[in-house]
Amino acid sequence: MPTERLQKIIAAAGVASRRKAEELIAAGRVQVNGQVVSELGSKADPETDHIRVNGKLLHGAQRHLYLVLNKPKGYVTTMSDPERRPTVMELIRGVKGRVYPVGRLDYASEGLLVLTNDGDLAHRLMKAASHVAKTYVVKVAGTPSEAALEKLRSGVSITTDDGHRVRTAPAGVRVVKVAANPWYEVTLIEGRNRQIRRMFEKVGHHVEKIKRVRYGPLKLDVPPGRFRPLTTKEVDRLRTACDKPMAKSPRSVS
Repeated sequence: MPTERLQKIIAAAGVASRRKAEELIAAGRVQVNGQVVSELGSKADPETDHIRVNGKLLHGAQRHLYLVLNKPKGYVTTMSDPERRPTVMELIRGVKGRVYPVGRLDYASEGLLVLTNDGDLAHRLMKAASHVAKTYVVKVAGTPSEAALEKLRSGVSITTDDGHRVRTAPAGVRVVKVAANPWYEVTLIEGRNRQIRRMFEKVGHHVEKIKRVRYGPLKLDVPPGRFRPLTTKEVDRLRTACDKPMAKSPRSVS
């Protein structure tokens, strides 16, 4: 078997995502045939080389699993939580293999979440986050003016977790329910943490609820707290979405 990059081998074995595998290598926690390998880009043969991660021997590639979960509010999108809050992993019961969330939905948000042990696809989806469209339904306190909605469609300046000011890409925003506290459909082609909440706060409105209803070609079709495997066709469509060039920013009008 030809040699492959170590991070790809580790990801294929279901130990970690490719990005996490790169961190493990750089931290000196990977050995090949008894020698610590810490240089990214290093290669090995998974058939003949003895590869250990954190001292544990890899046993080859796992069968790839692909799931879609309807994440309820009140769960964190991590493998574990130092604050001991419930994690989405507690909802994945009866799955023969370890899977990892692709991207995140914050603690108070709900909706469609992809989980897989296919490190290569997870890496490509994260890398492609700037052009794989994600659609949410959002309940807002009070009614934004048309001028405020147009600002969101055009892009606004928000502060990221690390304190930097960034301008959001143009977004699709359309009314789906007129009320004192209306609902909007919001489509993004980027995935900054708490982005929708910060966007609406920028125009003076608090977000009360967020549910992701679409991720690329996938639509939310399972009840809250439940999951299902993706079909082969859905996985192929996800791969295709990763490879598409950056699409034009979505624009919708009410």
